[in-house]
Amino acid sequence: MASPQKWSSFIKIAGEVGASLLFFCSLTGCQRPSRQPVTVTVLDPEWSQPDELPAAELETQEFTRETGIFVKHLPVPETSLSQLGLWRKLLQEGGPTPDVLAIDVIWPGILDQYLIDLKPYAAAELSSVDSELVATYSVGGKVVALPYHPQIGVLAYRVDLLREYGYDHPPGTWDELEKMAARIQAGERAKGKKDFWGYLWQGAADEALTCNALEWQAAEGGGRVVENDKTISVNNLAAIRSWQRAANWIGWISPPGTLAYRELDSLNAWNSGGAAFRRTWQSDFRLSHWQSSSLGAVTGFTSLPGGPGGRASTLGGTGLGVSRSSAHPLEAINFIRSLVRRDMQSKQERAHSQPPAQPQLYDLPLELQPYAPPAGSGQQRGGLVARPSIVSGQAYEQVTRAYMIAVHSVLTREKTAPEAAAALEKQLVAITGFKTGPPPTAGAIAH
Repeated sequence: MASPQKWSSFIKIAGEVGASLLFFCSLTGCQRPSRQPVTVTVLDPEWSQPDELPAAELETQEFTRETGIFVKHLPVPETSLSQLGLWRKLLQEGGPTPDVLAIDVIWPGILDQYLIDLKPYAAAELSSVDSELVATYSVGGKVVALPYHPQIGVLAYRVDLLREYGYDHPPGTWDELEKMAARIQAGERAKGKKDFWGYLWQGAADEALTCNALEWQAAEGGGRVVENDKTISVNNLAAIRSWQRAANWIGWISPPGTLAYRELDSLNAWNSGGAAFRRTWQSDFRLSHWQSSSLGAVTGFTSLPGGPGGRASTLGGTGLGVSRSSAHPLEAINFIRSLVRRDMQSKQERAHSQPPAQPQLYDLPLELQPYAPPAGSGQQRGGLVARPSIVSGQAYEQVTRAYMIAVHSVLTREKTAPEAAAALEKQLVAITGFKTGPPPTAGAIAH
């Protein structure tokens, strides 16, 4: 029987979805057709973030001036699973749907049947995008979304505090992070900052925890839960060790509230100046907006720490898809092509101009190469690890729910890590029908 805490989480998700549905209906479902100018409706969590609003509004206004097509952005729930629930419900009901939907990199196999194949309409844009990124939004030969803003898991760190405590580089391994975080935390608390913590991350039973835990276990050599050859590899000693390590952080270098932290919770704690390190997302797009943080001047970014399996950063981000039930499919396709072209043009302009002063950067993954350390610096960049969404297909939502709940049970001490891993393995076999087996050789980060 589910615990009250889990029922509360599910009820909250249902409430977020219901509220967003009511708002969407109030905007579209009760309106009669008219001869008003065409308005393309958009569901995109990224555009609802305060630091992205100015750029989003400017792009929308420019598109409207050029085409005469209006754009309306609709409110969305905060969490990834809540967003997926809303997207799917709107698409399945067959009534009025948003025209454009931001598609998380892990959703194509779940939503592909409801989305237009963009390959015939956006050949120029697709040819200009990395083929591996295009593949993440391709299902059965269809391209269901145009890659827009890829993201990568990174470690943010306080440059000023590292220097104050005698460190000339950020941590390269999880062992180093623990030592540095504990020392800085002790030093800051000795100054009277009793609520200062070493490391902030997202520990609520949500998709962000899946990303965090996947990075821990991949770096330890514990594989990526379900491998590309359909092997369920999660029940192994390396993965178990990585979960145990993270559980030890709670109350030591990470606040007890981490068990309920989502992205905004950890961001708020960071912006208050209350931590030395934080796990977050970055891309070349977001790095250009780093000044919006209250700690921008003293914040650095690096790849997440590594271990025997290397340094692993989860691939994230969104693409832009068009609903098959869209009332304005051609206008919607025109809009997303415009956004992707503008984004590519902006990247080209930045590459050929003197870049603005950036935060201190170390060892970033290859997708951040424009801002990475110079060649010959001797610094090894981190590798990428993809969540098992493509191999899991329609079952990915069940796979990630089972995984995040298992890891969360270890963090809360409800189960030991070996117990949770063994039970999870059985769940995943029942969900997918795949065989069990060991993870790949340590050091092989999956792309």
